[in-house]
Amino acid sequence: MEEGTRPEYIIPVGSADGVWGMIKRLGAFRGEGWLALWKGLLTSCVTDIISSTLQPLIHSALQAIFAPTSSSPYLFPSTTTSIVLPVASHLITGFLLSPLDLVRTRLIIQSFTERHRTYSGPVDALTSILRDEGGLHGIYLHPHLLIPTLLDNTLRPLISLVLPPLLATRMFAAPISMDTHPLAWGVVEFASSCIGLLATLPFETVRRRLQVQVRGRAKPLKTCVETRPAAYNGVVDAMWHIMTEERSDLPIRRRRRRTGDKGKAKEGTAIEIEEDDVPVSWWRNTGLGQLYRGFGMKLGASAIVFVLGIVSGGDEGDAGWAEL
Repeated sequence: MEEGTRPEYIIPVGSADGVWGMIKRLGAFRGEGWLALWKGLLTSCVTDIISSTLQPLIHSALQAIFAPTSSSPYLFPSTTTSIVLPVASHLITGFLLSPLDLVRTRLIIQSFTERHRTYSGPVDALTSILRDEGGLHGIYLHPHLLIPTLLDNTLRPLISLVLPPLLATRMFAAPISMDTHPLAWGVVEFASSCIGLLATLPFETVRRRLQVQVRGRAKPLKTCVETRPAAYNGVVDAMWHIMTEERSDLPIRRRRRRTGDKGKAKEGTAIEIEEDDVPVSWWRNTGLGQLYRGFGMKLGASAIVFVLGIVSGGDEGDAGWAEL
């Protein structure tokens, strides 16, 4: 393949497209189309249903065994059990459902074109991964999958449980709770979810990158987006290479030299701006921004859920939305 060309199944995405630009390119791209926006939807629904059912059961079982008289997990804990048990229940649930999360990622990133498609559906994807990538041991305990799963499913519930009470004590003079001040508590949870993204999104990004990589005797996927030719060797290695290889600075601009009306006309020459002329910025000249891809979209999702909570009147006292 010649330099600068891409396979027909890879979506050409510019560095400054943004969320809506990506959606438009995906819908207009011949190999994908608008239906590709819903890839992995069935797996996501099944995962959410099982998770919302399984996590309370695990939490109740842990609470009955270890702390039958523990206080509410949504109050700032005076003992470690009121935070450890909810976090542990989310961690166990996330670990048990990690194969479904892996399947969802594989279905989303694979090419939507029939002749380049690797998996025909969720069942085929799970069967193929179990057959070619080490069975249950490989799908659960491989370091490239296990470590990101533990980090992701520990940080998100920990932040969603600890951060709101801390913010509430600093944002409001009087004590507030979900029952007495639903609107104020919604604001607190929205702020905590936005702050929590700064800590959780890099690990989620690394987890998705490692989920894309195949192991064992599986053939490399033909993905709809460009992937790194060389595989990452773990969480730290993935973060390091994203930071050093995927600079998030703006594309170098070009300008043309024009000749006057008098004299012999010369062909315009493209001149690249020297790197020294571009302002130095840690955010632009490193891959730090690549660790936070999708940050604006997740903020928008949290804002939508916050507005829906206000419209519904906050009848459902569930803080789980803060983990979006």
